[in-house]
Amino acid sequence: MTFSAFPASQHILQTDSWGEFKARYGWEPVRLHSGQESALVLFKRLPLGLSVAYVPKAGIGEEWTRLLPKIETECRQRNAVFLQIEPDLDEPYDTAGLDSVFPNYIKDEATIQPRGTILIDISSEETTILATMKQKTRYNIRLAERKGIKVETSHDLDDFYEQMLITSGRDGFALHSLPYYQNAFEIFEPKGQCVLLRASYEGESLAYLMLFLYGQRAWYFYGASNDKHRNLMPTYLLQWEAMRYAKVHGATLYDMWGIPDADEDELEEQFMLRSDGLWGVYRFKRGFGGEVKRSAPAYVKVFKPLLYKAYRWLRNKRTGGENASL
Repeated sequence: MTFSAFPASQHILQTDSWGEFKARYGWEPVRLHSGQESALVLFKRLPLGLSVAYVPKAGIGEEWTRLLPKIETECRQRNAVFLQIEPDLDEPYDTAGLDSVFPNYIKDEATIQPRGTILIDISSEETTILATMKQKTRYNIRLAERKGIKVETSHDLDDFYEQMLITSGRDGFALHSLPYYQNAFEIFEPKGQCVLLRASYEGESLAYLMLFLYGQRAWYFYGASNDKHRNLMPTYLLQWEAMRYAKVHGATLYDMWGIPDADEDELEEQFMLRSDGLWGVYRFKRGFGGEVKRSAPAYVKVFKPLLYKAYRWLRNKRTGGENASL
């Protein structure tokens, strides 16, 4: 039985490029195989010879009943406290069937990657894609075009980061260091798996979008904008041009990556009232159409219960029970 929602296209977080990238930040990537399937497992070393293991966005296929024991054996050899697996699967799905793949695992609602997203089908003609957007979003795209906003590819990571700093200060979200984005671009861009797009007005940079691509899928991971000429709606045209770029380069699905973890009714009731966390970006992202999706929870195999209990206590203390990161 195959559970992957996207069997024809692996998630970019399961690629060797992602493993190479995370290796620069203390993770050791290990790829394990069974038949035609494989899993990228990331190990983080801890003091006292311990480690933790993480499998992001795993495509769960027919070989997983044979692949999973190999992953667990590798975890034991590396003295892992626990193994966390996050399936590349969105609701609704066969819950009982997926649970049967992971016997003696704990289901954890607090995943590392954001559970909520919007998926946009970009396989149709451009006119059809535009027709699924909110009327105001289409208007803003056309306004930006009429007013002379230009979108082009860029390699200016310094300027991109300057605008990330502005965006972080304005919208209150956490930011990585400049080398983090430079390393991602350095690894993915030469392989055609990443592009940096720049929106400008009369030669002046207004906004950036870093898009990731793999197979038939594209992901909007990072975006930044300054406070100049916001009335010209550069971010709307930038997002649309990113979709067009993804479509030309073979993608049929565009992932907006990261909205509040709430059902669609709550999202629609609250988005005009809230701007905290991911609520502010949801207001922008929803305008581009698509389907609101929520991913499966994490499955956790505990090898050292007392140490895992201590980890959970520290995580909840640090995050107040909200989504945490390793």
